[in-house]
Amino acid sequence: MKDYYKILGVDRNASQEEIRKAFYKLAHQYHPDKGGDPEKFKEINEAYQVLSDSVKRAQYDRYGQVFEGVGAQKEGFSGFNWADLGFEAPFDFTFTSDIFDVFSDFFGQSYKKKKSKRENRGKDLEIDLEITLEEAAFGTEKEVSFRTYVVCSRCQGTGYEPGSKEKTCPECKGEGVIRQTQTTILGAFTQIKECPRCKGRGKIPEKPCSHCGGDGRIYDLKKVKVSIPAGIRDKEIIRVKGEGEAGWFSGPSGDLYIKIHILPHPVFERKEDNLYTSIYISFKEAVLGTKKEIKTLDGKKITMKIPPGTNSGEIFRIRGKGIKHFNASGYGDLYVTVKILTPKKVSQKAKKLLEELDKELKDNE
Repeated sequence: MKDYYKILGVDRNASQEEIRKAFYKLAHQYHPDKGGDPEKFKEINEAYQVLSDSVKRAQYDRYGQVFEGVGAQKEGFSGFNWADLGFEAPFDFTFTSDIFDVFSDFFGQSYKKKKSKRENRGKDLEIDLEITLEEAAFGTEKEVSFRTYVVCSRCQGTGYEPGSKEKTCPECKGEGVIRQTQTTILGAFTQIKECPRCKGRGKIPEKPCSHCGGDGRIYDLKKVKVSIPAGIRDKEIIRVKGEGEAGWFSGPSGDLYIKIHILPHPVFERKEDNLYTSIYISFKEAVLGTKKEIKTLDGKKITMKIPPGTNSGEIFRIRGKGIKHFNASGYGDLYVTVKILTPKKVSQKAKKLLEELDKELKDNE
């Protein structure tokens, strides 16, 4: 006796939804048109026809068989015809309406459904854009240019010569698909493919557009203005909706994704929203203290106080002089590292004074 539960991989107390999902998964895996095992597919279908029917399932659970004779019924689902779905059935299968869910996924759409504009959508594109640290910090507007498919200016994307009418595609007779039948030892298999002439529309122009040849788009240079928000970080991506590749036959354009690359700065280094820089002071300034004027990233000058006894490598923090927080209020900070500039050559007089200073400092320790 065949174990239908085992064939579908479900428990004996499985719900109808669990049984349906198991069949759906296995039908995808073993369907002959997808390179699966025909005998296994037949077995899966047989199990599903029993377990998906409450009466047959009750008979099977009680007696181990179904008295109606599964597989002997050739009428199947009312009005169901394999050819309607583009297949010639090599076996005596009986299907329920759930099989339409499976085939709708095999083909991506109902076989009678005309191709939608959404399916004519252009591809998404990604480009790289280099900007300066200042542009990243304060925001800017940039124009990017790249080559891609753009909407044909003559036909406005329809693919028709202006004033031309449309007619039924002679290749597919208006269905948008063509059927190709192949005979094997298992029977005849029919595949449904998009009509190459009308691209699934079922209609063609009497006169295709002389500029784009009927595609509704041409390959050309495209320019797009992009707004760079203040505070954007390196490697972040900006999405510009509808500015990617143009779709076929008035289909929607894809999106444009712009990956930001921030160029190195000669003075400042960025870490998250903080900025880091260095200044040099003399030994005397380090000992006695001083004030230094430094430029911030926005070009403004601020005065920084360096206290007496500052060591080389000390870091001072200036609040709010870093990068604006992205999509938030406030700014990062500016960190200034102080470095003592040591002279490479000194005179004998200066050397003597330094030695006296060193002795003085040691005596006062």
